[in-house]
Amino acid sequence: MNASAEWEDLVSTALVGTDRRPRAGEAAGEIELLGRAAVHTLRMRAGTRPVASEPLSVAAPEEQPAVSRAAGGRLARILGGEQPRLLAEWLEVAAGRGYRLSPHLLPELLDHAVRDRSIRSHLGVLSGNRGRWLAGLNPAWSFLLEEVTVAATGSETAPEVWELGTSGDRRAHLAALRAADPAGARELLAVTWEKETPDDRAAFLEVLADRLSLDDEPFLEAALDDRRREVRHQAADLLTRLPDSRLASRMAERVARYVTVVDGRIHVTPPAACDSTMERDGIRAKPPRGTGEKSWWLQQAVARASLGVWPRLLGRPPRELVHMKIVDWGREVMAGWVRATVLQGDPEWARELFAWDPLADLLAALPPAEQEVVAADFVRRHGLDGQLIMVLGGAAAPWGPGLAKAVLQKIISVSETHPWNIGELAKLAGERIDPALCGMAERLSPEPPIQEVAALLRFRHDMLKELH
Repeated sequence: MNASAEWEDLVSTALVGTDRRPRAGEAAGEIELLGRAAVHTLRMRAGTRPVASEPLSVAAPEEQPAVSRAAGGRLARILGGEQPRLLAEWLEVAAGRGYRLSPHLLPELLDHAVRDRSIRSHLGVLSGNRGRWLAGLNPAWSFLLEEVTVAATGSETAPEVWELGTSGDRRAHLAALRAADPAGARELLAVTWEKETPDDRAAFLEVLADRLSLDDEPFLEAALDDRRREVRHQAADLLTRLPDSRLASRMAERVARYVTVVDGRIHVTPPAACDSTMERDGIRAKPPRGTGEKSWWLQQAVARASLGVWPRLLGRPPRELVHMKIVDWGREVMAGWVRATVLQGDPEWARELFAWDPLADLLAALPPAEQEVVAADFVRRHGLDGQLIMVLGGAAAPWGPGLAKAVLQKIISVSETHPWNIGELAKLAGERIDPALCGMAERLSPEPPIQEVAALLRFRHDMLKELH
């Protein structure tokens, strides 16, 4: 019996059972069958001729300094399950300082990045040449070839990178040029714009957000005609941030037809249709499920209008407008103002709207020093619930002494009445408070939740020292 026929016979016997199909002249037991299958498999593998292939290329020599042994050991502990929520912070700090990982840590971290896309942006730097070499051998890790490398983020921004580099290298090259020469970066992108992939066009537009000015308007206005929706909307978002742009003027003309003040109340007439000119300016025609068309179009038009148009149009400052009665369409107008404030980063509107509806995105639109004051006041006045956690997520880290003390005092007060309800707040405090304040937390209270926060701050403090 040849090898193929013998294997088929073994498989058939296994499928129907050795008691129903014993092999002639042999024991019918399962152990005998499995033993023969193992011998057959081994014989077939041993008889396979090696396939002719080219030797693997060698990884390029490393140019970056490696992280210290202590830092690498701490990363291994984090990957092993000790304080796993600190992984992103460790990676961000290490990448920001130009370090590379020890080779033995790369496979586990790259496997982790397959599941968690949020950490990938740091790995282009941290993986070094060895990581990029490994990514070329394992298709599951190929995403690494699209991330920014150290060479691209450093001083070596040769023109060849724009012509021959990966998408990540080219983004880094464009960002470096944008920081030094905004017009030069825009002109470089314009030359190759029609040849870029839709995904790259959208990514490159994000780079233009740095040092954005009216000089960029003609390029962005042309991008409103792009075939890809993501590209059009990215261009519209950038133009929304330019209050003197033509898009801002067109939006001002639209909302002037929708909104008026009568007897101290805001009256709204929503758009009756979404025409092609509105879609070109970034208004999506199809609403999300559960949202009416007119409601959706109105909200987007308000969101894309310059915030400066409202005091001129309605004759009231922001602090009065957010408290005025809006007839029938108040939810849409307010949601549009919130979105516009986030897009345009207007602190005056953010301040007034946060007092009306505390949202993390509005808090983030305030200057960092004011964020701390507003967030600390909110913590003192508000109970511990999901909204408190979400609002604190908008406060820029690291939190200084004022906000840190307000949050720790909240933990102490809640631990006396609802000790089972403070876990997420304690974790957030340990991850966001300036780790240099670990001593202050240790001395503040002997309560276990506070000491747990202090221990996490101490862990971060030591972690950052190792990455110095």
